[in-house]
Amino acid sequence: MGRTRRSGRTTRRPGGGAVTIDLESEGCTDQPSKHRTCWKHIQALMLARRTRISKQQAEEIESFKLTSPCFLQTIPCRERSKKRFKRNNAVSKLKKELDSVSFNCYMENMWKSFSEDKKMSFAYLDSLWFTMYTEASTGAKVLEWIKRKHIFSKKYVLVPIVRWCHWSLLIFCHFGESLLSENNSPCMLLLDSLEMANPKRLEPDIRKFVWDIYESEGRPEHKHMISQIPLLVPKVPQQRNGVECGSYVLYFINLFVQDAPENFRMEGYPYFMKVNWFSPEGLEHFCEKLESLESDTL
Repeated sequence: MGRTRRSGRTTRRPGGGAVTIDLESEGCTDQPSKHRTCWKHIQALMLARRTRISKQQAEEIESFKLTSPCFLQTIPCRERSKKRFKRNNAVSKLKKELDSVSFNCYMENMWKSFSEDKKMSFAYLDSLWFTMYTEASTGAKVLEWIKRKHIFSKKYVLVPIVRWCHWSLLIFCHFGESLLSENNSPCMLLLDSLEMANPKRLEPDIRKFVWDIYESEGRPEHKHMISQIPLLVPKVPQQRNGVECGSYVLYFINLFVQDAPENFRMEGYPYFMKVNWFSPEGLEHFCEKLESLESDTL
C-alpha cells in the first residue's frame, strides 16, 4: 500500500523511495505568507500543497533546518496606528456603494457642519423621496412631506436621487421667484458623476415631479411655464469606478453649499461646476473629514 494518514500525521513507506514529511508535527500550522524564507516557510508551503517529496529532498530540508532558523517571532513589528487604520477604513467605506441609510446619515452630519447663515438659503430632501414619489402608493405622501420643507422660500433645494443603483444630484434654483424673472429665473441643475449613464433619462420623471410640487403648493404658475424651466447638466468631475457615485453626490453638495452664488443667473453658468471642479485628492480628503464627523457623533 502507499502512504497512510493518522491524526494528521504521515508515515514513510518502508524501503526508501518517495516519502512524505509530518509537517504538522513540526508546528507548521501558520499561513506560509507569515514567514520570510525560512525552513518553516518551506514546510508550511508543502503542507498547504500536500506535497509528496523524495527521500533525498527530505534529508536536504532536515539539513537546512539546522542552519536556517525561523525568524517569525523574532522580528519586531511596529504597532499599526489606530488613527491611520481608522482613516483608511473610513475612505474605503465611502468608496463602497452607499445605501440610502448610510447616505442620509452622512448627509445629516455634513448638514450640521454648515453655518447657520449658509443653511438659511438651502433646503434638502431625503434621498428616498424622489424614488418614493415615482411609486403610485407613496407619491402623494412625498408631496405632503415636501410641503413642510417650505422649499419656495429657499434659494436652493438639494434633491439627492438614487435610481437604478446610481446616485445623482438635482438642485432647484430660485423656485420661489417668478418664472418671468430676468435676474433670478428658476432653473434646475442635474449633477451626475457618470455622464455615460445618460442623466437626461431622468428628465420625464423630474418634469412630472416639479409640476406636482407646484400644483400641491397651490402655486399660480401655468403648467406650460413650469415645463419650460431649464434643466441644465454641467460637465462635472467623473467617478473613477462604479461605486463612488454616492460619495461624489455628497461632495457635490458640500462644495455647492460653500460656493453657490448669491443669485444663480444663466449668464454665469456653469460657474464653478466644471469638469475640473475638484481633484481626486480633494475627494479623498473630504471622505476622511466626513467619516471623522460621523465618528464624533457616536
